Amino acid sequence: MLKKTDQQQPWRLLLVLTVLLLGNISLVSPASLVAADRVDPASARPDPKQKLLWYDIRELELEGQGWANTKAPFDRLPASAEKQVRPPVWNLSRHSAGLSVRFRTDAPIIAARWTLTSANLAMPHMPATGVSGLDLYVRPAIAAQATGKTNRWQWLATGRPSKFPANEAILVRGLPRADREYSLYLPLYNGVQAVEIGISTDHALFKLPRAAGKRKPIIFYGTSITQGGCASRTGMVHTAILSRRLEEPVINLGFSGNGRMEQPLVDLMASVDAAIYVIDCLPNMNGEEVAARTEPLVHTLRKARPRTPILLVEDRSYSNAFLVKSAQDRNLQNRQALQAAYQKLIAAGVKQLYYLPGDQLLGKDNLGTVDGSHPTDLGFMRMADAFEPLLKKILVESRSNP
Repeated sequence: MLKKTDQQQPWRLLLVLTVLLLGNISLVSPASLVAADRVDPASARPDPKQKLLWYDIRELELEGQGWANTKAPFDRLPASAEKQVRPPVWNLSRHSAGLSVRFRTDAPIIAARWTLTSANLAMPHMPATGVSGLDLYVRPAIAAQATGKTNRWQWLATGRPSKFPANEAILVRGLPRADREYSLYLPLYNGVQAVEIGISTDHALFKLPRAAGKRKPIIFYGTSITQGGCASRTGMVHTAILSRRLEEPVINLGFSGNGRMEQPLVDLMASVDAAIYVIDCLPNMNGEEVAARTEPLVHTLRKARPRTPILLVEDRSYSNAFLVKSAQDRNLQNRQALQAAYQKLIAAGVKQLYYLPGDQLLGKDNLGTVDGSHPTDLGFMRMADAFEPLLKKILVESRSNP
C-alpha cells in the first residue's frame, strides 16, 4: 500500500523500480539520487591498484565546527581566537574532537586515510583509537524511507592509527550492496591535516545533510571529559552518543584542563546560533571561580541569544569520593556554588535556564572511570543516559515556543 506522499510523487517510485528491474540488487533511496547531493567523482583521486576513489572529506559537510574562518581546515575555533584565548586553549582547539562527516553510499568497501598533526598517538590512560583514530557508524537508509522512522546508528569499524603522520586503512569490505548512511568521527586528542574517504570506483558518494529544522547545533563547553577523555573510540564520547541518539548536530568545545568559563570562550559561543548551550566546566574549577563566573557567563549568552536554552551541569562525582574527603569536598563546594548562582539567575528572571545534577552522571557503582575522574566507555554511556531525557525535554519546549 502506497503512502499518500508516494502517490503524489510517482516519478520517484518509477525511478526506484527502474533501477531494480535493470538488475541492480540494491535498494536505492530516492534521497540519495538527488544530483545536488552527489559528490563529483572528478574531485576524487583515483587509486587504480586498490580500485578506489579517494574523496577529501571537505567535499562533504563537516559537522562540529562552528566557524568557517579557521586557521586550518579541522580547527575547532576561528583563526581570530588565537589572539583572544590563552595558548593552552588555542592549542587544544586544534584537536579535532567532535568533528565528523555524514555521507551515503552503497559501496562494498569503505577505506580511510588521515594525516595527524602530533606524534603522540596515545596516552597512558587512553588508547590510540580514541586519541588519534577514526570511528565509523552506519545505519540502513531504505528502512528509514519506508517506515518513516529513524534507525539507530550502529558501530561498524575503527581506523587504528599505527604511525605518524600518515595512516591508511580499509575500514570495512565485503558489505552487501545496499544504500546506507554513515557517520565518521575524527580524533579526540590529536589534530588532522587531511582526511580522505575511499570507496569502490564504480560507486557514488553522496552528502547526507541534516533536515532543515535540525541545523542548529547543541554546543557543549567543558573540560577534558567533554573533549573525550578517556573514550576508547572517537564515537564513544557522550557528545557523539547524544548526537546519534537525538539526531542533532553537536559542537564539542571541550578543552583538557582548560574548561573554566572564560569570557573569550563565552563570547565565541554567543556568536553561534545554537539549539542549546551546555556548560559543563566544574571539573576544572573551584567553588570561588564557579561563584564568580557563572552569572556573567549566563548573562553574556542571554544578552546575545535571548531565547536559546542554557543548561548548567554539575561536576561528575569522583569515583573515590565515597572514601576520599578531599574529593567529596571539591564536589560539594563546586555544586553549592553552581546551585547558588542558578538560584540567583532564576530569581532575577532569567528564562530558558536548566540544571543537571552531577551525582548520577557516572552511576553509583564507581566503575565508570579510568582514573577516578575521566570516564571509560561505560562512563560516557551513563553520561549520555543522564543527559538525554533533559536535552529532549529542552528541545521540545524550545521548539514549541520559538
